[in-house]
Amino acid sequence: MTADAARRRALWQILLLGAGLLVLVAISTASVLLVNKARKDSSWVIHTVEVENQLATLLLDIRRAESAARAYMLSSQASFLAEHEAAVSVILPGVEKLTALTADNPVQVANMKLLRPAVGTRIAEFAKAVGLVKQNDTPGAVAMLPQTGAGPAVKGIEEASRAIRSEEERLFSERTQTSDRTQRLASIVTVSGSALVVLLAALSIFLVRRSSNARDLAEAKLRDSNANLEAAVEVRTADLREANEELQRFSYIVSHDLRSPLVNIMGFTSELEELRGDIFRRIATLANEDPVVATAAGDLPEPALPDQDKQLSADFTEALGFIKSSIGKMDRLISAILNLTREGRREFKPVKIDTRELMESIASTVAHQAAETETQIRIEPLPDIVSDRLALEQIFGNLIDNALKYLKPGVPGDILIKGRNKMGFVVIEVIDNGRGIDPKDHQRIFDLFRRAGTQDRPGQGIGLAHVRALVRRLGGTMSVSSELGNGSTFAVTLPAIWTGQNRDKQA
Repeated sequence: MTADAARRRALWQILLLGAGLLVLVAISTASVLLVNKARKDSSWVIHTVEVENQLATLLLDIRRAESAARAYMLSSQASFLAEHEAAVSVILPGVEKLTALTADNPVQVANMKLLRPAVGTRIAEFAKAVGLVKQNDTPGAVAMLPQTGAGPAVKGIEEASRAIRSEEERLFSERTQTSDRTQRLASIVTVSGSALVVLLAALSIFLVRRSSNARDLAEAKLRDSNANLEAAVEVRTADLREANEELQRFSYIVSHDLRSPLVNIMGFTSELEELRGDIFRRIATLANEDPVVATAAGDLPEPALPDQDKQLSADFTEALGFIKSSIGKMDRLISAILNLTREGRREFKPVKIDTRELMESIASTVAHQAAETETQIRIEPLPDIVSDRLALEQIFGNLIDNALKYLKPGVPGDILIKGRNKMGFVVIEVIDNGRGIDPKDHQRIFDLFRRAGTQDRPGQGIGLAHVRALVRRLGGTMSVSSELGNGSTFAVTLPAIWTGQNRDKQA
C-alpha cells in the first residue's frame, strides 16, 4: 500500500467515525426532543381526561345531593340528610378544582362562568327544600325540587356541562392526534437512526477488515523483507568483517614494512651526522692557511671555519635536526598504527566490573602528575557494569590523561567522574575545568591523526579516535560538550550488561 493510499484510507476512516458520531448525536438529540414532546403531548391528553373526570364527578355529586334530598323529603330520615350534606360539602370544592383545571383555556373559562352560578343556585335550592322539610312543609319542598328537574339551575348546569364536555372532547381528539404524530415521528427517527447506525457499523467493519487484511499483507511483506534484509546483512557483515580483517592485515604489513626503510634512514642519518664533523673539519683545515700547532697535551685544536662555511654548517645541522624530528614522528605514527591494528584483533571478554574501583585504579596511576599540577580527581558513586575491563581502562585512562594534559594555565585542575543508569545503559561523564574545546572542533578531535587547539602538548592525534572506536566496539556512544575556556565534559554511554553480541565490527 502506498503512502497516499494509506492516508486516503485513514481519512475515510476518520470521516466515517465522524459521521457515525454526528449520527449518534443527532439521533440522541432528536430522540430526547421527541420524547419530551411526546411526554408533553401525553400530559395534555391526560389533562383533558382529568377535566372530563372532574366534570363527571361534579355532576355525580350534584345528583347524589339531589337524590339524598328527595329521599329525606319522602322519609325524613336523618341518614339521608347526612348523605345530602356530605354530597353538598364536596360540590363547591369540585367546582374550584374544575375551574383550576380549565384555567388555561379561555373557552372553558367562559363556560365555568356559566356553570358556577348555576351550581350555586342549585345548592341554594337544595338548602331551601331541606329547610322546608325541617319545618314539616313537605309539599313545599317537593314543589321546590320537581321530579322533572327542569328548573333554570338544572338547565344551566346541563348546558354549561355540555359545553365543557364538547370543548374537552375536541381538545382530546386534537391532542391525541398530536401525541400520535409525535410518537410516530419518534419511532421513525429511532428506526432510521438505528438503521443508519447499523449501516455505518457494517461499513466500519468492512473498512476495519480491509485495513486488517492490508496490515496482515504488509506485515507478511515486511517479514519477507526483514528475512531478506537479515540475509543481506549477514552477507554484507561477513564481507565487511573479511575486508576489515584484510585492512588490519594490510595496515600491519604496511606499518611493519615501513619501519625497515625508516630504520635504514635513521642509520644513514646518524652516519651523515658523524660525517658532518669530518667534512667540515676538512673544509676548515683546507681553508686555514696557518699551520695547526699541537697543544701541550699533543692534541690538535679544531680548525676554525670561515664565516660563509659557518653558515653552511649551521644550515646542515638544522637540516639534520628536521630529518631526525620527522623520522621520530614517523616512527611514533607507525607504532600507533601497529597498536591500533593489534587492538582491533583483540577479542573482548565481558566481565562484571566495579566501576568506582576501576576509576580509582586509573586515578592512582596518574596521582604523581595530578599532584604536580595541583589537580584533584573526584569520583562519585558509579553503577557497576559488565564489559571488557582492559577496554574501559584504555577509554577512561585516555580521557583522564587528556584532562590532566590540557589544564587551564594558572588554575588548579578539578576532574569530576560521575555516572548514572539510564534505560539499560550506564552513562559515565568525565568533567574537567581545563582550557576547553572550540565547538567547531568537537568532531575534529575524534578523527584519526587530527588535533584541535594549540599544539603545545606531545601527541599524535590518535587517543580520542581510539577511545571512540573502543566505545563503539562495546556497543556504546560517546559525545563531548565544551567551550573554549570553560572546561569539557566527555559522556560515555555503554550497555549496563554487554554480552559481546552488539559489537560494532566497523570500529
